[in-house]
Amino acid sequence: MKIVSWNVNSVRARIQNILNYIKQSSPDILMLQEIKTENKNFPVSDFKNIGYESHIFGQKSYNGVAFLSKIKFNKISTGFINDKLNQSRIIAGDIKNKSDLIKLINIYVPNGNPIDTEKYDYKKIWLKLFVLEVKKTLLKNKNIIIAGDFNILPEEIDSHDHTKYENDALFKLEIRKKFRELVNLGFVDVYRHLNKDKQEYTFWDYTAGSWQKNNGLRIDHFLVSNNILNNVKNIIINKKPRSKIKPSDHTPIELEIS
Repeated sequence: MKIVSWNVNSVRARIQNILNYIKQSSPDILMLQEIKTENKNFPVSDFKNIGYESHIFGQKSYNGVAFLSKIKFNKISTGFINDKLNQSRIIAGDIKNKSDLIKLINIYVPNGNPIDTEKYDYKKIWLKLFVLEVKKTLLKNKNIIIAGDFNILPEEIDSHDHTKYENDALFKLEIRKKFRELVNLGFVDVYRHLNKDKQEYTFWDYTAGSWQKNNGLRIDHFLVSNNILNNVKNIIINKKPRSKIKPSDHTPIELEIS
């Protein structure tokens, strides 16, 4: 099974790129973040025409997450945490993989910048609530995959130049500790687990020639619970979509499980 996570930075602005990517890569499930549209304006028919059902948690102009799937989903939930700002940042659902029932949690974590504003406070509260809810969820199901745009740089190696991010909400120590707290519940950062010293990125800013210079960040992640780690076959950061015309500033991460 091929499960892909991609912050598309507006599903409607990127629709042709997304359709081309799906036709080339044929994921079983595509987890989208930052769709930037309400449910009623999501291009459901475009995806249905190529064999994908859409499960959407949209919001006008900002945020928004969705599943595109060739596989049946059960128990789709958009109320995973009690978000005081009511932002559309998490969608979860259950799938069957052989005899396993796996919960997929698709997240778009708040950016949190600038750090001297309420945006940073919101990020800290959001992560605290999320970690607590994942802890509760593990009591019901040990098979969990969390993927999406975490807006967190876990380690120095995950940035082209970590010194530039010391006072950034992506790299603040207390934010990285929240990521570590989540992992310590019983998860593995799959990319780093399989690529100990490799320096690859999932995001390149549109400015300052970041893509051309490969000045990127690894802020999009797949966390897999320990007891399904043996099902992981491979994980790839597919940089090709970032090089297309009118690209998202993020690129897809592709996880294969048996």
